[in-house]
Amino acid sequence: MLAGALLLAGCDTPVATDVTPDRATARPPASSAPQVQAEPSEASRDLARYYGRLEADLLAKGLLRTDGGGRDTPFAVHDLVRNFELIAFYDEYERGAGMKPSSGKPVPLRRWANPVGLAVEFGTAVPPAQQAAILQEISGFASRLTRITGHPVRMDAAQPNMHILIVGEDDNALLPQRARRIVPGMSASAMSIFRTMPRNIHCFVMAFSGGNGGDPHTYRQAIVVIRAEHPELMRQSCIHEEMAQGLGLANDTPRARPSVFNDDDEFALLTNHDELLLRMLYDPRLIPGMTLEEARPMIRQIAEELMRGGT
Repeated sequence: MLAGALLLAGCDTPVATDVTPDRATARPPASSAPQVQAEPSEASRDLARYYGRLEADLLAKGLLRTDGGGRDTPFAVHDLVRNFELIAFYDEYERGAGMKPSSGKPVPLRRWANPVGLAVEFGTAVPPAQQAAILQEISGFASRLTRITGHPVRMDAAQPNMHILIVGEDDNALLPQRARRIVPGMSASAMSIFRTMPRNIHCFVMAFSGGNGGDPHTYRQAIVVIRAEHPELMRQSCIHEEMAQGLGLANDTPRARPSVFNDDDEFALLTNHDELLLRMLYDPRLIPGMTLEEARPMIRQIAEELMRGGT
């Protein structure tokens, strides 16, 4: 099962960081005036039933855990070092190539330099009460990410650089247009995921670096897409994984446990192990553009400090 994907794209043309959407076609931010609600189509209702059955099946198997792990999921310094290297220095997919698997070669470290400003937009069938609950959830998680990393992650509908789109099956026609307005320089291969999103991809984040002479290892824009048809826990899981991956933890690995950066769906929400990975990613001793070999000595030192309870 492919629950989520991080698709990294380096833009050759300027990346807009303050996009004014075309109001005739784009969904307004959730903070704007309430929009007219639409009844979901039969295709959307069918997808919601499918995801509801899937969540129930995963829970029945003991998956989608929300306890963060425990005595059954111990990890040590060497686990943290290995998992950080695999998740932060490798990609699941080739940069700018849609769903093409990566070459498996290590890549330089990438993360944000500027504060991450969030804007949340909703599709036509997300009712106002649910919108309010989702906004509160995302805002709370953004505050948690800020505390973990020391890097500002906050709601900023006026000048966002991470757009979170909660959209349903009935919004498929508008999704590519909205993505193009957010990142005008997006490649055709990267755009293809917005046009054809199979139901086994529950959510994804696409992060953009470089462009206009910018640092190719520093993110400038990101788009998170989460299906509106998800039941509550699967939606929460998507929010946790995609926002965290969008900060720079690009890969998944079956060796990471307890972790959301693992496609086995054992854990639904960010774990203590994952928090440590994020703290390592934004440690000032690591610099965007560092190769794995350059960073290795510091990775172990940071991991040892964190496992001893240091800062």
